[in-house]
Amino acid sequence: MNGIVIKTTGKRYTVKSNSGDILQCRLKGKFRIKGIKSTNPIVVGDKVELEQESKLWMITKLFYRKNHILRKSVNLSKQTHVIAANLDQAILMITLDSPTTTTGFIDRFLVAANAYGVEVVLLFNKLDIYDDLLLQNQKTLTQVYQNVGYTTLALSVLHDDLSKVKEVMKDKLNIISGHSGVGKSTLINKLQPNLNIDTKQVSDTHKQGQHTTTFSELHDLDFGESIIDTPGIRGFGLVELTPNEIGNYFPEFFAIKQKCKYHNCIHKNEPDCAVKTALGNGKIAESRYKNYLNMLLEEEENFRTNDY
Repeated sequence: MNGIVIKTTGKRYTVKSNSGDILQCRLKGKFRIKGIKSTNPIVVGDKVELEQESKLWMITKLFYRKNHILRKSVNLSKQTHVIAANLDQAILMITLDSPTTTTGFIDRFLVAANAYGVEVVLLFNKLDIYDDLLLQNQKTLTQVYQNVGYTTLALSVLHDDLSKVKEVMKDKLNIISGHSGVGKSTLINKLQPNLNIDTKQVSDTHKQGQHTTTFSELHDLDFGESIIDTPGIRGFGLVELTPNEIGNYFPEFFAIKQKCKYHNCIHKNEPDCAVKTALGNGKIAESRYKNYLNMLLEEEENFRTNDY
């Protein structure tokens, strides 16, 4: 029997079979000796094969993943964490206040998604609480990412109509990601009220969200889409990318890299670099280039310390 993993809770997995049955499963022991470096060898979105042993259902095979999103913790752990697999697109929810989503976090998420073939939509939320300065900052960021080629949405999930959100999500398997407190659970509850997912207010003391989603879970929605709700992410460490590769996952860098003097240019100190020229001409956003340099520095340090 085959199915798709719709929830993971530690060593237990909820699988929806191809015939529509919801089964509670465990992982066959052989998965633990395959040398998988990730902390979670099976994730929500995975397509798996099942067999029944006595009264227990066991996951016996993991089928090929068309894509996934992979990260490591910000403490530079050598282990990786797969967030979800077999996605049609990711919705990254962004707030400029309560809590603040930095461009560094946004760009790291975009690089990781791009590296593994996942399309991303940027959803700016909580416009109803922004002052004039934050609204202008949001418009500026929207323009930056639209210029790169990303689809963006800007609204108040709590108060606005969600027809545009439904339009971009329809008939797709979407992962909803972002920091705790950006409105992921609120969005899903408004799209499908009968799910009744817990929500909490952002902490007044730390201006950070409080975790309400503790495990990833896939929900099928009535209007023809599926959503994977994930726990909030505070940091997003890159994995399995060399310093020479990172620039390839910035679309505006990749589009002009052939114009660099050196074919292996990493757009840092090399002469006649097309990326740095474009930066100087205002055709590449300073925030994007700064975040690229930070990623480059981190990965160079990882390679020096044999962190891979």
